[in-house]
Amino acid sequence: MTLQRQPIPVLGVDATPLDVDGLAAVLNRFVAEGSTRTVVGHNLHSVTLFHSQPEFRKFYENSDVVLLDGAPVLWLWGRSRQKTGGEADSRPVMDYRLGSTDWIPALGRLEGLHRIAVLGAGATANAKAVAKLQAIVPGAAVSGMPGEGWDADLEEKAAAWLAEVQPQLVLIGLGMPLQEEVLWRRLPSLPPAVYCAVGGAIEQIAGIQKLAPRWLGRLGLEWAWRLLLHPRRVAYRVFGEPWVLLGLLLRRRLRGRA
Repeated sequence: MTLQRQPIPVLGVDATPLDVDGLAAVLNRFVAEGSTRTVVGHNLHSVTLFHSQPEFRKFYENSDVVLLDGAPVLWLWGRSRQKTGGEADSRPVMDYRLGSTDWIPALGRLEGLHRIAVLGAGATANAKAVAKLQAIVPGAAVSGMPGEGWDADLEEKAAAWLAEVQPQLVLIGLGMPLQEEVLWRRLPSLPPAVYCAVGGAIEQIAGIQKLAPRWLGRLGLEWAWRLLLHPRRVAYRVFGEPWVLLGLLLRRRLRGRA
């Protein structure tokens, strides 16, 4: 099944606009099919990596679902939607912004989802996320493996663990771009499942990392919340990386004119 992508103006990427209900329906079909699928999301960080790392770009181009995650990506798509019109125009643009913590609570709606794997974060966060997911999907067996200190040996152990667990859906939260690099390398040899790159959502589901208030998200100010809580980790992403992305987009535009 091929899902229709839509271009994001200015940024030179495309995405799969879905709301929670739409994604739940897609995941339901993926689980029923039992084939290998990938679900990722676009924010400004991923757009920067898309234009600077060839393998990251290939992984995104070959992913089955690319959600609208970051507010700037959503807004640019929303402006394009207003200009072109379409059947989805009756729904608010914000309905299509799906970070991992927006759609993970809807996993309980999926039929036939019996085995979930949670790969990533530290041992405490992973265990708490597993317990939370067990409550969200009470009929499923939820297994977890921490990803802290990721290296080649741990990657081998994780691949063997997934082969043993045989999950139908995998939440992999190793941070971007490590989680995408691992999936790009390993996907052909991993057991069939729906692999969802969820970044820091494992810690957020576990309650270890505080979620920004939803009203901040609607204003596109989640970056300020993250900067307040984790200034050293987030400062470059907020103040430095946008300039890198601007340079990449300008270079791309100049090459196109040439």
